[in-house]
Amino acid sequence: MFGVSGIPLATKSIGVTNMNIVRYQRFPQSDLNQAFDRLASLQDEMDRVFDFSLAPFVRTPGSLGRWTPAVDVYQDKEQFTLLAELPGMSKDQIEISLHNDTVTMSGERKRETKGEQGNHAERYFGRFQRSITLPAAVQADKVTAAYENGILRVVLPKAEEAKPKQISLG
Repeated sequence: MFGVSGIPLATKSIGVTNMNIVRYQRFPQSDLNQAFDRLASLQDEMDRVFDFSLAPFVRTPGSLGRWTPAVDVYQDKEQFTLLAELPGMSKDQIEISLHNDTVTMSGERKRETKGEQGNHAERYFGRFQRSITLPAAVQADKVTAAYENGILRVVLPKAEEAKPKQISLG
């Protein structure tokens, strides 16, 4: 095979160096960050394939000592209702606060140890904190909370200005 000048290519070596093509990164990442990004991308792909989130089943190393209770929030014209699953806790282990439009629940579920050694453990213990920001203002002085059979129920009446108004045509 000959080059453009008619000289055989084998004799025309000018110190050729193999080069790798590397994608430009505006902000370089550490290997650990890249690994977590790849894991998050894999989770996104799996979510698309199975059409559900794997988040409850995948725990990062920092979350092993914490747990997050499941929370549902409902609303109607008059109020918001927050339901949280907190099985195995007593009322004195749960704290609820309201700051502006954000409800925060926190507490600690303690491990029940009676000198027994377990072979298999799936229940979560330790501190938790959940903050839920509501889409409208509430009447802080009329908030009620009840805890029964492992379910925390917080009822937050909407402020008058947040309630829908019926406007009549005149």
